[in-house]
Amino acid sequence: MDYRVVLLILLSHVTSAFEVPLDPKVLEGLPQPPTITLQSPKDYIFDPREHIIIHCEAKGNPQPSFRWARNGTDFDVKSDSKIVMNPGSGTLDIDIIGGKAEAYEGTYQCTAENEHGKALTNKIVIRQSRSPLWPKERNEAMVRQKGAPLVLRCQPPAGLPPPVIFWMDNNFQRLQLDERVSQALNGDLYFSNVLPEDARDDYICYARFPHTQTIQQKQPISVVVLDNNPQGERRPRILLPSEPTSTKMVLKGVLLQLECIAEGLPTPDVSWQKVGGELPNNRMALHNFGKILQISDVSESDAGDYRCTAKNKLGLVHHVIKVAVKAAPFWISAPKNLILAPNETGILTCRVNGSPKPKISWFVNGVPIENAAADRSRKVDEDTVIISNVQIGSSAVYQCNASNEFGYVMANAFVSVLAEPPKMLTPPNQVYQVITNRPAFLDCSSFGSPIPTISWFKDGRISIENGDQYVIHENGTLEIMVAQVLNTGKYTCVATNNLGMRENSVNLEVKEPTRILEQPKYKVVQRGMSARFDCKVKHDKSLIPIMTWLKDRGELPDDERFEVDSDSLTIKNVVEGDEGTYTCMMKTSLDQDSASAVLTVVGKPDPPTDLELTDQAERSVQLTWTPGDENNSPILSFLVQYEDSLHHKGLWVNLTEVDGSKTTTQLELSPYVYYSFRVLARNNVGYSEPSNPSSQYRTNPAAPDENPSNVQGVGTKPDNMVISWMPLTGYQANGPGLKYKVHWKRRDMDESWSSQNVVDKSQLVVDGTPTYVPYEIKVQALNDYGNGPDPEIAIGYSGEDVPLSAPEKVQVRVQDGTLAEVHWKPVNASSVRGQLQGYKVTYQKLRGLLGGEEEGQQREKVIVFSGDQSHGQIPDLQPFSIYRLSIKVLNNKGEGPSSSNQTFETPEGVPGPPSFLNVISPGLDSLSLEWGPPVNNNGRLTGYTLRYQPVNQSAEQGFVHELNFFANETATTLDHLNTSMLYKFYLSARTIKGSGPTITEEAFTAMDTARIQPNIETGKGPTESPHPTLPITQSLQPPIHKGTGAPPPTVGPAFGAVNASLAEEGVMISWEYFGHHKNVAVQYTLENSKEDWTKEWVNGTHSHMIKGLKPGMSYKVRVVATDEAERMHSSKEVPVTVPAVPNRQVDIATQGWFIGLMCAIALLILVLLIVCFIKRNKGGKYPVKEKEDAHQDPEIQPMKEDDGTFGEYSDMEDHKPLKGSRTPSNGTVRRDESDDSLVDYGEGGDGQFNEDGSFIGQYSGKKEKDTHEGNESSEAPSPVNAMNSFV
Repeated sequence: MDYRVVLLILLSHVTSAFEVPLDPKVLEGLPQPPTITLQSPKDYIFDPREHIIIHCEAKGNPQPSFRWARNGTDFDVKSDSKIVMNPGSGTLDIDIIGGKAEAYEGTYQCTAENEHGKALTNKIVIRQSRSPLWPKERNEAMVRQKGAPLVLRCQPPAGLPPPVIFWMDNNFQRLQLDERVSQALNGDLYFSNVLPEDARDDYICYARFPHTQTIQQKQPISVVVLDNNPQGERRPRILLPSEPTSTKMVLKGVLLQLECIAEGLPTPDVSWQKVGGELPNNRMALHNFGKILQISDVSESDAGDYRCTAKNKLGLVHHVIKVAVKAAPFWISAPKNLILAPNETGILTCRVNGSPKPKISWFVNGVPIENAAADRSRKVDEDTVIISNVQIGSSAVYQCNASNEFGYVMANAFVSVLAEPPKMLTPPNQVYQVITNRPAFLDCSSFGSPIPTISWFKDGRISIENGDQYVIHENGTLEIMVAQVLNTGKYTCVATNNLGMRENSVNLEVKEPTRILEQPKYKVVQRGMSARFDCKVKHDKSLIPIMTWLKDRGELPDDERFEVDSDSLTIKNVVEGDEGTYTCMMKTSLDQDSASAVLTVVGKPDPPTDLELTDQAERSVQLTWTPGDENNSPILSFLVQYEDSLHHKGLWVNLTEVDGSKTTTQLELSPYVYYSFRVLARNNVGYSEPSNPSSQYRTNPAAPDENPSNVQGVGTKPDNMVISWMPLTGYQANGPGLKYKVHWKRRDMDESWSSQNVVDKSQLVVDGTPTYVPYEIKVQALNDYGNGPDPEIAIGYSGEDVPLSAPEKVQVRVQDGTLAEVHWKPVNASSVRGQLQGYKVTYQKLRGLLGGEEEGQQREKVIVFSGDQSHGQIPDLQPFSIYRLSIKVLNNKGEGPSSSNQTFETPEGVPGPPSFLNVISPGLDSLSLEWGPPVNNNGRLTGYTLRYQPVNQSAEQGFVHELNFFANETATTLDHLNTSMLYKFYLSARTIKGSGPTITEEAFTAMDTARIQPNIETGKGPTESPHPTLPITQSLQPPIHKGTGAPPPTVGPAFGAVNASLAEEGVMISWEYFGHHKNVAVQYTLENSKEDWTKEWVNGTHSHMIKGLKPGMSYKVRVVATDEAERMHSSKEVPVTVPAVPNRQVDIATQGWFIGLMCAIALLILVLLIVCFIKRNKGGKYPVKEKEDAHQDPEIQPMKEDDGTFGEYSDMEDHKPLKGSRTPSNGTVRRDESDDSLVDYGEGGDGQFNEDGSFIGQYSGKKEKDTHEGNESSEAPSPVNAMNSFV
């Protein structure tokens, strides 16, 4: 037993490996035993009118030959001229037409053989189809009482195969089957209870034989139904099966049919249950109105008891059918072909099952294995055959036959002994493409004997083993379970056995998946509108995607309304038929992704129908209707309208609205109206079309239900009153003869009512009334059928007249320069003679207190204070002015007399804005301004306040400076400004009350046009100036805070943009600077270096050249400044990369001849300068005092106490660029200073001269340090410095 286990372990992979491949290139020269490839079914029923074709085809090498046995005996096919064997196969073609077909019935078996073995087909039973005639018979008429059961027997003749049964009449019309009348599986016709209409004489049973396509019929059967003694109602009774209990045997895998037919009155209903279990719903079906239970593909679990129940109202009855499931033999594992190498061992297994258990028999080359020649290498153990130590020439075909009483199965399996080196069957250099995160299968199909061992390598060197990521299958296929981009590459498959080795390479490409990023969304669209579905997709760029849109899983309609774009679908003019599910499908050659969305088309509802009037009464009626289609949008409400064809024919009026869930409403009606009704349905889309009108409904006349509304009494003259009202409509009149009865009387007197009837009018004029007295008024409607209800009383007034009196005790209280308050004594109510509307105040400015105006130049102004007031405020007065004021009382008729005039003065106020502010004569470092006085001084003008500050390119503002001027000063010049800088100015006027509104203006200082050096970058032209023009703007702004004597606060950053550009001699750094800090420096250090920053001082300039940077290195550069409080301000860091210098370039500055030439030129220039200096000093002495006064150092200038401003923080000359310096990055430039004074050459006068003009000093130690540290690379040497070198 252990021996068998070892063999199973060793050979299990062999038995399931492969057959000899069918590739002709591989088959060529390889021996192969026969293998049956085609055979006829075991049971073959033939039509005698056609040829008999018995299939037998096989493959093998050499090509097999074929022979036949009939009824267990070999027969010579060639001996019968009617039998032909097809060339190249064993298929028989038997011509039986015109002959005796019965002679060819029997059991046939085909054998295919070559030198390596014999293979057998199944035993094929050949039988002729038969369709016998119905035997002659005489059918008696079937007589039954009404309600009795009836069975009509068919009993067709036995045919081969069995016939199909159906019942018809003489007119070839099939009989109608139902719960009461049914046909059994055997063809009999059952009536659960007969009815008089069942009586007829042409019940005919037909049998159709399928093979011969013939139909035989039974003699007609007559049925007579009597009604003289009908059977009454009764409990059900089972007619079929007829026995009390029944059994049914069925074979596994076939169709089980159970039937249960019952009689009874009323007709019973039949139902099925499985006792102790459940019916298999997925394989079960009911037919013949529940009387036949079918279960397909029967298995052992379907065995058991099945109970049918027949039930009617009088009771029920059961019948149990016991089902037994048997099984013809069926394969669990059929034996497989074996290919063995010499000295190997193989195992054939024949695993079958069945009920009862099948008997297994083994054959070798068609001979029972026990009768075959003895072979010690072969061992048989029931369902297993073990062949040991095989040798070349021992190939054979084995047959396994398993049989029981219900049939048999038989299979061939050959054992072929081969010795072959490996051969590759997979084509070389195949390219496999797979989507990321999906499995990849790389084929390695090979052949060899012994079976080759498969190895895989990636990129020619990495050995692949079975593991978490890789699986090498038995057939050699390499599976990468979850492919990633890193798996892309070349894979090599190596097949090896003891006879040789072969390899094959394939390539794997892993692609990005196709994904829908934006899915189409659910749409609800109104009919006639457009619907758009978006579908945005991401896919691998190397794959060609195909976008497809589907509707309800089918193609889109062929309609031009459907527009498909690359990532969207638009449906124009949507109709109801467009509803459905729309799917966006993006497909590549490797994968696809899809997403769906539903389109719902909504529309206005269809109009209601079937309007009906019920419950008709004198003042009401009930209206009922049927709603129309809501068109996918629920109906929210119904609107009921009516037409009054008596008074307003053709005019439809809204009557009431009803909830959408109701279809009836009670309508309240008015008398004397000819009503027609219609209904409109409303949903979220809108209202439907109106329904057809209802029938007309007329109401009888009656007295009015209401009186006129909006009753008023208003006088048009001092002695009359006009009474008016809103008349009733014809709908409200309730009857013919409508008129109005008008009543009135004085409210403040005890008097009787006066009245008058009015027809076809809506007003009445009452004359002779006192001026403006109250009246009580009422108007009543009446018609030919009576009076309306008692009317309500309204209050009216007779006509008004102008007031008689003027306000008295008028006083004015001045609040400030623009506001005053006026007080007066109200007039007596009786003198108003009408409804008091208010008081009218008229005032006018006479003149200003400063003079210069003629009195009465300004227009009068009016303010009306509504109602019964005694004071009010007069706003918007002009300060420092004289005004005149008077008051009148107002009613609806007009104005009363004016009060006496009152005069008052307003105090001083803040002035208006200056009339203008202009910037004139812009200089390099100065701007001149002029302005005009305010249009309205509003008092005595005391002076002006001017504030200004610089503004950089990013609109960031610098320090604010403030200057004050006297009232008679309207111009000034500002010095010591930055060159090419935008400044903003704020100007306001002052009185003793304070500063007025501010006007603003902006202007640039001039550019230094002599020093323009555009900053050139690779691929770019000269940079534009950020401010190419000088914009001048004026606007009113609130005043800015005054200076306090302290340094102005920093409003924005000290530095603006910092730029770097490459030049031959180094890197030019330029910047925007808005501060006044003296100590400014450029710092730089290597990128990513921890070394300290290198500093070069650059006071008084906006650009600097950094020299000596190492080629090919990256630096970071910044500009820093230190203020008086020792706080450091820094610009943003700028990265600078110095390009590497090619080795082949020669630096001319390092050549000896160039250095010598430059030294000679410098010496010559120095000699010339010394000569000029000596000649100049021979002309006389310099006035030292005047020169000192003219060039005082601004650092030591005192604060200007007269205007509160400070001296400049830095030497004015420090702002002048030296020769050789670069322009700032913003493109602005400065002109050179040209002054013959040697003080200018000496850096702003730090050097000193004696009285005869000789030079006696040089820079201080600090200055020397500054120059040495900060100006070496940015300043050209001056003649004075040259002289110092000789002292």
